[in-house]
Amino acid sequence: MCRNKRYIITVRGIVQGVGFRPFVYSEAVSLSLKGRVYNVSQGVVADIEGEEAAVEELVKAIRSKAPPLAVVKGIDIENADPAGYTGFEIAQSAAGFKREVYISPDTAICGKCRDELYDPSDRRYLYPFINCTHCGPRFTIVKEIPYDRPNTTMSEFNMCSECAREYKDPSDRRYHAQPVSCHSCGPKLTLADLGSGKEIFPDDIMSYTRRLIADGRIIAIKGIGGYHLACDAHNEEAVFRLRSRKIRDEKPFALMARDYETALRYCRISAEERELLESQRAPIVLLEKKHGTGLTEYIAPASRHLGIMLPYTPVHLLVLNDTGPVGTPSSDLLVMTSGNLSDQPIYYRDGEAFESLRGIADYILTNDRQIFVRIDDSVTRVFMGKEYIIRRSRGYAPMPVEFSGVNLLSGGLRVPSVLACGGELKSTFCINRGDEFYLSHHIGDLKNFETLISFEEGIEHFKKIFSIRCDAVAHDLHPDYLSTKYAMECDFKDTVGVQHHHAHIASCMAENGLTGEVVGVAFDGTGYGEDGNIWGGEFFAGGYKGFKRMGQIEYVKMPGGDMAVKQPWRMALAYLLGSGDDVSDAFLSVPQGLWKGIDTGHISALRQMMERGINSPLTSSMGRLFDAVSALAGVRTHITYEGQAAIELEYIMDHGFRGSYEFSVIEGQPFKVCMQAAVREIVRDVLSGVSKGAISAKFHETAAGIVLEGCMNVRRKTGINDVVLSGGVFQNMTLLQKCISKLEKASFTVYIHSSVPSNDAGICLGQAAIAIARLAGW
Repeated sequence: MCRNKRYIITVRGIVQGVGFRPFVYSEAVSLSLKGRVYNVSQGVVADIEGEEAAVEELVKAIRSKAPPLAVVKGIDIENADPAGYTGFEIAQSAAGFKREVYISPDTAICGKCRDELYDPSDRRYLYPFINCTHCGPRFTIVKEIPYDRPNTTMSEFNMCSECAREYKDPSDRRYHAQPVSCHSCGPKLTLADLGSGKEIFPDDIMSYTRRLIADGRIIAIKGIGGYHLACDAHNEEAVFRLRSRKIRDEKPFALMARDYETALRYCRISAEERELLESQRAPIVLLEKKHGTGLTEYIAPASRHLGIMLPYTPVHLLVLNDTGPVGTPSSDLLVMTSGNLSDQPIYYRDGEAFESLRGIADYILTNDRQIFVRIDDSVTRVFMGKEYIIRRSRGYAPMPVEFSGVNLLSGGLRVPSVLACGGELKSTFCINRGDEFYLSHHIGDLKNFETLISFEEGIEHFKKIFSIRCDAVAHDLHPDYLSTKYAMECDFKDTVGVQHHHAHIASCMAENGLTGEVVGVAFDGTGYGEDGNIWGGEFFAGGYKGFKRMGQIEYVKMPGGDMAVKQPWRMALAYLLGSGDDVSDAFLSVPQGLWKGIDTGHISALRQMMERGINSPLTSSMGRLFDAVSALAGVRTHITYEGQAAIELEYIMDHGFRGSYEFSVIEGQPFKVCMQAAVREIVRDVLSGVSKGAISAKFHETAAGIVLEGCMNVRRKTGINDVVLSGGVFQNMTLLQKCISKLEKASFTVYIHSSVPSNDAGICLGQAAIAIARLAGW
C-alpha cells in the first residue's frame, strides 16, 4: 500500500444487520480516514482514502474487533484512483444491490446493556427489554425481509425521540438496532394469576415475582422464543409439583443460575464449559454435578449431570437478582423448563399460553411484544475440549453451516437449493443457498398436529426471509413419517428419498468438509432400512454419491414394535430368547424374578408373539441393544423419556472396572455382529451377583470393540481409512471416547460431530448433501 491513496476493502461474511457499518464508521473516523461504507451483495465495502498505516490499522480492527454478531470470512483489498473524499459516511447500498440476507440468532444481553440495566443514572435502569446492536431478540421477531423495524414485531411500538436519536446516530451503539426501545416507548410487563385469570398490579412486578417464587409458586415466564416454567430449584416441594403438573416423570429439568459463580457451586466447570455458559449464545450446558450440594433429586433423577444456563434476557436477570426493596427474597437457582406439556412444542402465543399453562403454572409473567417464531433453548456440552452440540436452536439458528465441498458434489454447475425435511424425532429441516446450509431451530418430535404446523410454518418462513426458491426436496425413506408425507406432497420437480443412516453419515461428513469416501458407523435407536427392517447398528463404505452397507448388528426381533422402546425388558427378552433356551430359562426362573413387576403371563405371551412373528419387526439397532443390556442388568426395565435406559446404564458405570464380553462376526454381505455369546456372559454375571456398574463397564468396552472390529473389517475390504461416527448412540460420551481411542490406536482418522447434532436433528444436512450429489448425476 502507498501513502494517501484510495483503497476498496470488501469484507465478506456475516456482516450485514449486525452493526458492522457503524463499527467501520467509528474505526475509520478515529483513524482520520475519509470515504464511505456501504452494503453490497458480497458483504460490506469500505471505500477508504488515507495513509497506508491508518488503513492497515483499520484492516486489523476488522479482523480482531468486529461486532460480536459478525463473522468475517474474508477481506479483499484493491487500489483505486483517488476520489477526493472530505469526510466519512455510511452510504446507501450499491446500485442494483440484492442483499443475500443473514438474520442473526437471538443473543444474550451484552455486558454494556447489563451495566446500563443496573445503573440508576441510566434512562433504561431496570428496563426489562434493554438491548442494542450487539444483543437481544433477532430471529424470533422478524416477520418479513428486509430486516427493518416495520418488518418485525417491534413495529407496534413507536420510538420516542431519545430512542429515535440513538437509532439514527452512526456513532451510537443502538444505530439501526431494530428492537431498540425504553420505559416510555417499548413493551410492558404484566403479571396475572392463572387461577383466577386476573391481572395483578403490584408496585414492583419483579419484586413481587421474586417473592412468589420464594413462596414456592410456579411462574410461566415469557422469554425470547416462548414461555418457560420456573420455580425455586431449592424448593423440593415446588420442583415435585412442577414435575407432576407438567407430566414429566423423570426427564431432567434445565436450570438457570444467577451467574457463573452460582453454577460453580453445584457443578464442575472447565474453561471450555465456562466459555459456552457465558457466550452470547447462552445455551444449556451439560455439566458434571458436584456431590453434597443439597439439590433435590427431583431436578435430574439418576443423572450425573445438570443442564445449566445463565440469564440471557433482562427479564431473567431481574427475576434472579434482588433489585427491589431491602429484604425482598430471591433465588440464585431456578428450574427453567420449556413452557409446554410433555410431547408438545413450546408455547409462544400469549392466548395459547394463558389457556394451556393454567393448571401447570400458578402465575404468568408476560409482555406485549409478539414472538413471531417459537424457539427452544439450545443444549450442548464439551467433549475432548470442543463443543458437542445436542440441540441446536436459540442462539445458533438460523446461522448457516458452511460446506464448501458442495461445489464438487454439483459437478461445477450451479448448486441446487434443496429443502431437506429431516426425520421424525428431534425434527429439523434444512434449506441451502449455495454452500450455506440453513438448519432450522429445534421443532420437536413430529408426532402430533401442533408440531407439524410448526414444521410447515418454519419452512415457509425460512424460504421467505432468506429468499430461497427450492429446486428439490429430500426426505427420509420411512413412508409414515409426517416429514416424508409433507415432502411427497410438495410441488417440486425432483424428490429424493435418502436412507436414514446414510443421512447420518453424510451429515457428519458435510460438517467436517469431507468429500471423499469414508467408513461410516451409524448407531442409533430407529431408522427405516432399505430392506424394510429397522436399522440402527450399521457399518457403511462410500460417500455422498452412494453408500454400501458393509455390516450390521445381527437382527433380533422387536416384540411389540414401538412398545419395545418404552419397555426395554422386551428387548432383553428378545436377546435372551436368541441366545438359547437354557440362558432364557435360567434368567427367567430366578426366584421372585429379576424384573419385578413384570407379569410372567405377559412374558409368555410375548414369547409366543415372537415365535409366530406377530408384531415383531426385525431390528439391528445398537440403541435397542443398549436398552436390552440395561434391562438385563436391572438398571431400567421401563422408561419415561427417550434414551433413558441407555443413559442410566452409562451413568452407573464403574470406570475402574476392566473387561469386556465376547462377540463374533459372521462374514457375508453385509457381515453380521452376533451378540449371543455376550448375552450369555451378561446373564452369567447377573446371576453371579456382579455389580451393575461392572456389567456396564464391560458392555461399553464391548460396544467400542464392535466399532473397532467393524471398521477394521471394512478397511480390509476397501482400503478406506477415514471413519465417521454418527447417530444418537454417540451422544454417550463414554462410548464415544472409547471408540475414538481404539480407532486412533489402529491408525484410523476419526471424524465426529461438533456444531451439528449427532442425533436425528442433524440428518437434514446429510439429506441435502446427498440430494445435491444425486441431482448432479453422480
